[in-house]
Amino acid sequence: MIAIEYLSIAIAILLLASVIASKAAIHLGVPSLLLFLMIGIVTGSEGIGAIEYNNPELTRTIGDMALTIILFSGGLDTKWAKIRPVLIPGLTLATVGVGLTTLLLGIFAWFMLGSFSTFNIGVRGINLTEGLLLGAIISSTDAAAVFSILRSGNLGLRGNLQPLLEFESGSNDPMAALLTIEIVQILEQGQFSLWSLILSVIMQMLMGLAMGYGLGKGTVWAIRSMNLTAEGLYSVMTLALTLLTYGLSTVVGGNGFLAAYIAGLVVGNSHLPSAGKNIFSFYEALAWLMQIIMFLNLGLLVIPSQLIPIAAVGIAMGLFLIFVARPIATLSCLSLVKMPIKEKLFVSWVGLRGAVPIVLATFPLTAGIQGANQIFHVIFFMVIVSLLVQGLSLSPLANKLDLMAESEN
Repeated sequence: MIAIEYLSIAIAILLLASVIASKAAIHLGVPSLLLFLMIGIVTGSEGIGAIEYNNPELTRTIGDMALTIILFSGGLDTKWAKIRPVLIPGLTLATVGVGLTTLLLGIFAWFMLGSFSTFNIGVRGINLTEGLLLGAIISSTDAAAVFSILRSGNLGLRGNLQPLLEFESGSNDPMAALLTIEIVQILEQGQFSLWSLILSVIMQMLMGLAMGYGLGKGTVWAIRSMNLTAEGLYSVMTLALTLLTYGLSTVVGGNGFLAAYIAGLVVGNSHLPSAGKNIFSFYEALAWLMQIIMFLNLGLLVIPSQLIPIAAVGIAMGLFLIFVARPIATLSCLSLVKMPIKEKLFVSWVGLRGAVPIVLATFPLTAGIQGANQIFHVIFFMVIVSLLVQGLSLSPLANKLDLMAESEN
């Protein structure tokens, strides 16, 4: 049992190291996520050995709570006036795009790692359903990673490009989580029905949308109606209602992550009394704290020695995702949208993967799916490939395509 004073010191050091890492990430032009993960790995059992940790169930629980808060915060900061012009293409990318990415990457994984593979790259063969699970887990993008790089140059994207990317990144996580959960259940039950999968996805999305909108309106009503004695209590009440939104939506069969994002969108675009304005700054700080905790926790769960055997798989899958699956899915979804081709190409390149896929990779771990440990480390490796290849080239590419606009400051 660790004494509380030593535990406090350890937590303080990890948080301070993460804050310093986020500052360093801006100067290095890399996502802070990458450095947070590295801190977790270094302090883990195969690093300096400061923390012995191997608890996928706790990691998933932390990830679920953190994602709920981060998605609510993302909705809170999304202004309806900005996303209205990009609503249709954004929703298409966040749903159809995620589905196409899952299908393309799942088939490729099955071909490379399955029984019909002509390659021998170090992991056991997988069937098509397991390949689709891998594709679903890695199918969503990471908004925080994308825009931490863009902000490092104190530049923004011109026109509707940035709202489109923000909206897609904020709204595609629920779809990826939904597909992952459904495919894990299929593997547990041993039965696969495409129509049942599609129907379940549609029902969960509709229920998530309805619950998120209704509970978001309820949150706005509570903020306006409650005459609390201290302004800080409005933030505490909103946090409680955020967690309630996720929990109730999940219990009634909806997608809790989607409900949290929609609730945040409703609250963020409603007129709030002056006492409720502190909610925005509270959630900004809380979202950062949740990201740091989630990334450190995920880094601790990774066993570096298990990354080496799947390095070839991770690189091959990561490159296929970057250069084939993401561009095909993106350009297909945007084929009918009137956008310059260079903007469509840039959107296809802005497919940075982050913490969400690593969190989703704990789902098959906690369910006891065969080969889940290898899938987890393949996903982790793919995230690293994405952050390095796309993360380091994102800002230079935007400048090369003349898509960056000077800040007003």
